Amino acid sequence: MDFFNTHVSPVAAELAAAALREQWLSEGPRVQQFEHALAKRLGVAHPVAVNSGTAALHLALVAAGVGPGDEVVVPAQTFVATGLVALMQKATPVFADIDLHTGNLSPGALADKVGERTRAVIPVHWGGYPCDLDEIAAVCDAHGGVTVIEDAAHALGAGYHGQPIGAVSPFTAFSFQAIKHITTGDGGALCCRDEGDERRVKALRWFGIDRQSSVASPLGERVYDIAECGYKYHMNDLAAAVGLGNLGDFDERLRRRRAHGERYRRELAGVAGITLLDCREDRKHAYWLFTLLAEGRDELIRCLADAGIPASVVHQRIDRNSVFGGLRDDLPQQERFDRLQVSIPVHDGLSDDDVEAVVGRIRMGW
Repeated sequence: MDFFNTHVSPVAAELAAAALREQWLSEGPRVQQFEHALAKRLGVAHPVAVNSGTAALHLALVAAGVGPGDEVVVPAQTFVATGLVALMQKATPVFADIDLHTGNLSPGALADKVGERTRAVIPVHWGGYPCDLDEIAAVCDAHGGVTVIEDAAHALGAGYHGQPIGAVSPFTAFSFQAIKHITTGDGGALCCRDEGDERRVKALRWFGIDRQSSVASPLGERVYDIAECGYKYHMNDLAAAVGLGNLGDFDERLRRRRAHGERYRRELAGVAGITLLDCREDRKHAYWLFTLLAEGRDELIRCLADAGIPASVVHQRIDRNSVFGGLRDDLPQQERFDRLQVSIPVHDGLSDDDVEAVVGRIRMGW
């Protein structure tokens, strides 16, 4: 049994082979096709395909005007990329506490950390469970329109109040890294609620050059005038071909993830030493992770390993890294979450028997 799986559909392999045969491997028509397919299939807003989820987050900060002297509020319960992108813009990441029962940024803690220098907030949908976006937006609006940039690396296919994640906030960053819901090998997308932001981000992802407006001169070079510093963040056609193929069976694979997650919630409810995280009916979980809180967490991991079942503390709090200044002492819910959290397999490659084995071993105790 594997903790994560990497899914490449037969269609994805075929499309990738076609891209190799045609030898159009940089950004080309398949990237645009992938963007259109993401918008149509998932309902996300103006997705701009890039070469990583980190690139998507960084471009969002650039588009939001974050720069030196600004502050970006983030949770510590995430991967380091969420904080590092603020440093890339010479801004200061400010860590706010999480909700112990979701692993997500606490709106109340956010309100305590937003100040005059706050330019953006990056809520992370931990494990694929959507944050309290209405409450987060209200805090940001009350402080002069702080920009909300959702880190949805775990949350492709999730929903909030009837809307897909990727259509709610000004910016939403997705990851298509190898073990995410959909992989392009590596890659990501930045969804932009505003079409003007979409146009700007498309230029920023390729050195600041607007590919759609720049045409070739008689000499063969594009005619352009770069107005602001851009980046080499574009997705290539080979990656987009893999993504297009993997979109085909995404709905069924997401359905399986949700079925596994819901079974865990039913059959692990009430197990001594286990606390299940919240899962409200007003949002849809994408189940990239199934995280629970366990007393005697380390012993549980050992017992599961002895039974051939992988379990993992996927990400520990990132403020422990020296680049961010070291551990904070004002994040009490984060501290408790860090001590208790563990995730069990929930991906679409699991069989029903695999899930039964996980449930049975946990119910035996540790």
